[in-house]
Amino acid sequence: MEPMIRVENLRKQYKQGARPAVDGVSFEVGKGEFFAFLGPNGAGKTTTISILTTTLSKTDGEVMIAGYDVEKEASKVRRNVGIIFQNPSLDLDLTAEENIRLHVSIYGVYAYRPFYSMMPAAYKQRIEELSQVVGIHENLFKKVKGFSGGMRRKLEIMRSLMHNPQILFLDEPTQGLDASARQSLWTYLQKIRKEENMTIFLTTHYLEEAEEADRVCMITQGKVAILGTPDEIKHKLLGDKTMLLRGEDEAALKEELDAMRATYTEENGSLKVVYSDKTPQHLLSQLHTPLTRLDIHQPTLEEAYLRLVEQSERGVSL
Repeated sequence: MEPMIRVENLRKQYKQGARPAVDGVSFEVGKGEFFAFLGPNGAGKTTTISILTTTLSKTDGEVMIAGYDVEKEASKVRRNVGIIFQNPSLDLDLTAEENIRLHVSIYGVYAYRPFYSMMPAAYKQRIEELSQVVGIHENLFKKVKGFSGGMRRKLEIMRSLMHNPQILFLDEPTQGLDASARQSLWTYLQKIRKEENMTIFLTTHYLEEAEEADRVCMITQGKVAILGTPDEIKHKLLGDKTMLLRGEDEAALKEELDAMRATYTEENGSLKVVYSDKTPQHLLSQLHTPLTRLDIHQPTLEEAYLRLVEQSERGVSL
């Protein structure tokens, strides 16, 4: 099956740049996949997503979005993608519905009509469905200036989905939102993704948002540094998942771990045990020796990201 996003040897050289902002980046994203694209400021992240969404031209390489070339078939690309930019782009003096009506007319989905009542039934039905999903149905005909930050973000999501895009680009979608609004927003995004089998392409500085991604691509200095599942990346950059155990009978605890062929080392009076499952529950359930200490460390994507940035600054390659 043709990937929804295919990037091959993408390169972008700005006239004033000492080196390419994007230098030979390649990756593919499948239909329905949740793909996170991460990197520090100046790594080429924003340049790449700008090229993928047709707002910036490339210097070299090939970029195909939903089967269309980003430069030769830009209008077809735009009809197949929804974009939520880092900075909101709503007209605060219009109602939520008026913002949407203007948006769909610009995209050529529906011809503009001066009143909601004059819009076709298909438009009204889509608005009804999406406003219920994102939770702003009661506020559709209220001016956006009275909306909270979370409501404005939900409106932007709704607006970006009106033309049934196959790919949703999210550029820092939860920036400026409190923790509750961020969680609510992601609940809606995952719901929409499953219902519409939509591909999600995310850039974010909130690394915990990328933990649920199918795959993660991290770039530094314009190049792909590492690409894989969150677990693969964490393992490569941070090593194994571990826990510290101490038992009432240390000898008995060691015997049990040996019988399970568990990997462990002694560390400051405790046993540092490696486990490979998502959680240590399977290993712990087989222990009978009473424990006096249990500390579990599961590496996070944020820790892996910081390790990558640190190595990049020191000039260490993976």
